[in-house]
Amino acid sequence: MAINVDTVYKTVLLILNKEQRGYMTPDEFNKIATQVQLEIFEDYFDNLNQQLRVPDNDSEYADRIKNLDEQLAVFKTIGDCTYIGNSEWNLPSSSGMTVYSEPVFSTVIGQQDYTLTNLTQAQIQNGTVKVYFNGVIQNPSEYSTSGTSFILSAIPTTVFNILITVTANDFYRLGTVIYDDSIEMQRVQRNNLLYINKSPLTKPTKKYPLYIYEEEKLYVYPNDITTGVSASFVRKPKDVIWNFTATAPYYTYSYNPNTSQQFELMVSEQTNVITRILLYSGVVIKDPQIIQVAASQIQAEQTNSKS
Repeated sequence: MAINVDTVYKTVLLILNKEQRGYMTPDEFNKIATQVQLEIFEDYFDNLNQQLRVPDNDSEYADRIKNLDEQLAVFKTIGDCTYIGNSEWNLPSSSGMTVYSEPVFSTVIGQQDYTLTNLTQAQIQNGTVKVYFNGVIQNPSEYSTSGTSFILSAIPTTVFNILITVTANDFYRLGTVIYDDSIEMQRVQRNNLLYINKSPLTKPTKKYPLYIYEEEKLYVYPNDITTGVSASFVRKPKDVIWNFTATAPYYTYSYNPNTSQQFELMVSEQTNVITRILLYSGVVIKDPQIIQVAASQIQAEQTNSKS
């Protein structure tokens, strides 16, 4: 069960407003909440590394390695790699779990440029764009984007509908590289490959393939492997969004769960999330007392979790 973004935002506001310390806007909260989620997410890897170096226990609920693995489980996925040529492969750039879209709009005869109202420049730059004309996917040569502008390559002479989707590139850390859905490939360094290739006994084969991971690409050996390579990986958490509607006459913010994005961390992290957001909020509203209290609490929790 994930942490509810509305619960966290209202709790943060309650604590800040208890003594009239200040206010955090939804936009400020969304940016800070996303940063906090990423920090906690990155801590999982360091904590797991540390726990693997100490004696384990087999208790049902207090096994720290098992608990950390459960916290990472929601971010684990697998995808197919794309063959480029000459042993080079592209990693799966996306889990496909985060897809943004622009509401369908119609062309205007003679007009090439259109302003996007829902997709942001950051989403377009950090994602894979797909464009459909009347439901048919188009080649990238048929259009281009600049900021939040969508530009057709040719001046339209008829009216047709356009749908634009962006799949977030959320690849974060490489796990296991698999060949033919059954063979785990061994990772080696390029200097080691020179010695491995010298002996017929150690030279890579389709039964014992190898790969090098450089510049966010895989180099697979033997080089006659051109299909069937996949990789498990950990994806990045989705950006946290507390969205709202504002209606007349007072235009107060009303939480909208349909357009909001919840935290992806387990509910057991809720106290940690709120404390860290308060730490950043102390910086935003320039309150050193909040910074001091929140920092002390975070330090105490980290010491306890690693001892």
